[in-house]
Amino acid sequence: MGYIVAKIRKEGKNFEIMVDADKALALKKTGKGFVADMIQVQQVFHDIKKGIRVSEDDLKKAFKTSDIFLVAEKIIKEGELMLPVEYKHKEIEEKLKQIINYITRTCVDPRTNLPLTPQRIESAIKETGVRIEEKRSAEEQIGSILNTIQKILPIKLETKKISIRIPAALTARAYGAIKSFIIKEAWLQDGSLEVIVQIPKAAQLEIYDKLNSVTHGAAITKELA
Repeated sequence: MGYIVAKIRKEGKNFEIMVDADKALALKKTGKGFVADMIQVQQVFHDIKKGIRVSEDDLKKAFKTSDIFLVAEKIIKEGELMLPVEYKHKEIEEKLKQIINYITRTCVDPRTNLPLTPQRIESAIKETGVRIEEKRSAEEQIGSILNTIQKILPIKLETKKISIRIPAALTARAYGAIKSFIIKEAWLQDGSLEVIVQIPKAAQLEIYDKLNSVTHGAAITKELA
């Protein structure tokens, strides 16, 4: 994809760097990669197009460091990657496919108890004008999309309620894996998080696997009646 601008706004100022698009995307999504291999030049700008460079004092004020690699990592992870329009369209199409596949696997037509076809689901999404959001994962959008297309398409989703307790040190990592299914949450005095999730039965093992991968089995789960 070539080089693109990554930017963030801090302390009322813009901070921009030029990065390798594919490597920066990988770092943003997985947290893995060598920042030194991603940046085109070891310099941060207020405005790349105008060549306005950031002073060392501004870097320290905004990022608490002037280390170019640490600053670049924060900009990539916490800021915005200025991706080409073509890539954004591709991302949206991929998320749409993931959402349709998920609904196909977990939902049935309540009148027949038969699975819904991908074509019927896609048609309902387009008819209701559902907007697939590029910056949110497919999992995070499924709940609201189901609520919308149910207005015109009969859908039956068999679900299970599960109580999950996550240790304090792992809440940040685990929350993202389950937040779209949370119906009740409580932060405990020791910093741990206790939630009740409502998940599709067909996706139960998939969600357990995802939760275990980020907590290494430390989360305590209990199926509720």
